[in-house]
Amino acid sequence: MIQAAAPRPPLVLTLGEPAGVGPEIVVKAWQALASSGPAFVVLGDADVLKASGGPVRQVLSAQAAELGFSHAVPVIHRPLPAPVTPGAPDPANAPAVADWIEEAVGLVLGGDASGVVTAPIAKAPLYAAGFRFPGHTEFIAELTADAPFPGVRGPVMMLTAKDLRACLVTIHVALDQVAELVTRERVVRVARVVHDALKRDFGIVRPRLALAALNPHAGESGSIGLQEIEVLRPAAEALRAEGIDISDPRPADTMFHDEARAAYDAAICLYHDQALIPVKTLDFWGGVNATLGLPIVRTSPDHGVGFDIAGQGVARADSLIAAIRLADQMAEARATR
Repeated sequence: MIQAAAPRPPLVLTLGEPAGVGPEIVVKAWQALASSGPAFVVLGDADVLKASGGPVRQVLSAQAAELGFSHAVPVIHRPLPAPVTPGAPDPANAPAVADWIEEAVGLVLGGDASGVVTAPIAKAPLYAAGFRFPGHTEFIAELTADAPFPGVRGPVMMLTAKDLRACLVTIHVALDQVAELVTRERVVRVARVVHDALKRDFGIVRPRLALAALNPHAGESGSIGLQEIEVLRPAAEALRAEGIDISDPRPADTMFHDEARAAYDAAICLYHDQALIPVKTLDFWGGVNATLGLPIVRTSPDHGVGFDIAGQGVARADSLIAAIRLADQMAEARATR
């Protein structure tokens, strides 16, 4: 007799900066997904969620998330030390915000959750409390550094919108530093991570990558810059020698229209705006940030904490809903490999 596979654990969602829009969009995401799923459990302060208008049910474990998910937001209650005022972050609460992330990662590594979705965090109060990482991505990478992983390790940031997956070689750096940081080694490493992740997390058997050029017109045969000749084309040739299907550097201004996107599964972009402008043009409200090359699935909405609108009831949850759905799809792809 063939036994049915055990149900996949739910996702775990961290509440993020409690004085931002995180609590509000978590409640709105639950309202949108309550009847259809995917189910998730929230790690954070249950009282903050109640104040945002959500029916809340405290649970002791992630496994309890699906039972009654259609009636209330399941929350593993981890109280904050200081009161929350929307729009006014308090560094006293920052250690708890970091602890929520660490506990959520531990749930996934322990098999109690299938992926982490992180609501936005505010870096200033975290830094004031001694947080030493640039952001979520680097923190989660360190938390998972000792976990076994059969793939090519990242982290690599990928932004998605509709049918576009844009992956970054450099992220939050000044534009005048990009040319120096875009090295052959960095491009090759990012492409390897993306190629591996497309197979593992998206079920794409033969991934096709498009490499963006750094200079206008892909350098115009060296007359508008040499990076395409000296760095990017050799990187692409080395990757193709490994069996990775990647283009030579293409002018970025012709890479993102409908017909161009149909020719590849992910774009390797060299700097922040090269990826973010097409993503946000395609779907400003629904873009998702996913971290590739980690032992766990991790996604987040592609926006910040929104202190200016926190507590007003006007924040949109489109991006968080999309992040939850993408994390579920990635976790399913890993489970069925």
